[in-house]
Amino acid sequence: MIAFVKGKIDDITEENVVVDTGGIGYNIKISTGTASLLPGVGEEVKLYTYTCVREDMFSLYGFLTRDDLEIFKKLITVNGIGPKGGLAILSVMSADNLKFAIISGDAAAISKAPGIGKKTAERVILDLKDKISLEDTLIHKEMKQLGDGLSGAGNHARNEAVEALTALGYSASDALHAVKGVQAADDMDVETILKLALKNMF
Repeated sequence: MIAFVKGKIDDITEENVVVDTGGIGYNIKISTGTASLLPGVGEEVKLYTYTCVREDMFSLYGFLTRDDLEIFKKLITVNGIGPKGGLAILSVMSADNLKFAIISGDAAAISKAPGIGKKTAERVILDLKDKISLEDTLIHKEMKQLGDGLSGAGNHARNEAVEALTALGYSASDALHAVKGVQAADDMDVETILKLALKNMF
């Protein structure tokens, strides 16, 4: 119904932003992640929106990127995940980390969202794993760039190191950036890369 709202920020809280566009203030629900990335009051912003219309409610949900909006729309197709639950999940992880969690079956990461239990997180993975492509994620694109100029073995070792760090509980983006920071030679094994990457975490 409303594709996006563009205007000046009139007010911001952790859950809402009021955007003044043409003298009309739109009250838009947002995730805490989005709230932390917004410019200050008086600054201009463009939010891609999802319109939720019910008998007793008309609400707008706003996102800084189309990618965030699209993953939100996928989330709310899952039984038990309404708009509030979708925002809760996107408040604890980025759209890209959520995609990575779905692909890798990481229910524990998804269930960190307020009000999202383990069974609901597992349902998210079950329902969306066939609708999410690793090739579409920023993580995959950066991993591909990471391997540019490396031998096949060197690239494989780095990828395994990223996977090992995510298995240890680090976010996919943190793991990737830690491994990217390692000045690894082509013949460096996974264990050595992992040790050096862990140092980058601290």
